[in-house]
Amino acid sequence: MTKPLILVSNDDGITSKGISTLVSVMKEIGEVVVVAPDSPQSGMGHAITVGNTLRLDRSSIFNEILAYECSGTPADCVKLAKHQVLKDRKPDLVVSGINHGSNSSVSVLYSGTMSAAIEAAIEGLPAIGFSLCDYAADADFSHITAWVKKITEQALEKGIPANVALNVNFPPITQGDIKGTKICRQAKARWQENFDERKDPYGRRYYWLVGDFINEDDGKDTDVEALDNNYVSIVPCKFDMTSYEALSHLNTWQL
Repeated sequence: MTKPLILVSNDDGITSKGISTLVSVMKEIGEVVVVAPDSPQSGMGHAITVGNTLRLDRSSIFNEILAYECSGTPADCVKLAKHQVLKDRKPDLVVSGINHGSNSSVSVLYSGTMSAAIEAAIEGLPAIGFSLCDYAADADFSHITAWVKKITEQALEKGIPANVALNVNFPPITQGDIKGTKICRQAKARWQENFDERKDPYGRRYYWLVGDFINEDDGKDTDVEALDNNYVSIVPCKFDMTSYEALSHLNTWQL
C-alpha cells in the first residue's frame, strides 16, 4: 500500500521544536517532505517574496527525510515545494506547524503558520495548520501528538473540502487533560495594541509592539471558547474574503 505524501512547513523555522514534533508524527503516517523557513517568520501573514532572491537549500536536520530550508516566507515555502521540489508529485496533505502560540480568532490573519496552510488551499491542496497555545521555545507538545495524528488520519481518510484549510489549536499542557475536539467558528476578537516607546543605547527612539487580546464574542461555538474550556478547536478557513451579506447593500449605491 502506497503511503500518503505529506508536505510539512511552518513559520517558526526549520530548527523549531514544533516542526520537529510535527515531522515525528507525520513519519508514522506517510512519506514526509519538509520545506520550511531557514529563520523564524512569525507574524508574516501571507507575505510572499517578490523583490528579492529566494534561496532553497537541502537540510540534513531530519534523518532520512527530504528536507529543504528556504530564505522566504511560509507562503513562499509552499509555493516552492509544489512547483519546484514536488513539481512531478502532488501531496496528499500539507501540514503546517506546530506553531509556538495560539492562532485562534483574528490571529489567523497574521499567522505565518496558517498562511502556509491557506497557500496550500489556494494551490488546490488539502491543508491543516496546527498551533499550541504556548509561546515558549521549549513548549511541551507531549499531550497533543496523539490528537495531531488522529486529526491528520481523519483528514486523509475523509478528506477536507476543496479550497479549505483547517485551523487547529490546542490548549497548553498546564490546563490539564484535553477533553476532546470541537468544530468551531472563528471568535470575533481583536488585539488592543499599544506601541511601547523605548530608547536604544545611543538614545535613539524605537517602538515595541505590545497589547492585549480582547474577546468581544460571548458565543459558545467559537474557537476561543473551546480552548478556554480545554478542547481542541478546529475551524475550517477559506481564502475567499468576500462579504456576501454586504453585496446587496453595496448594490444600492448610486454609482
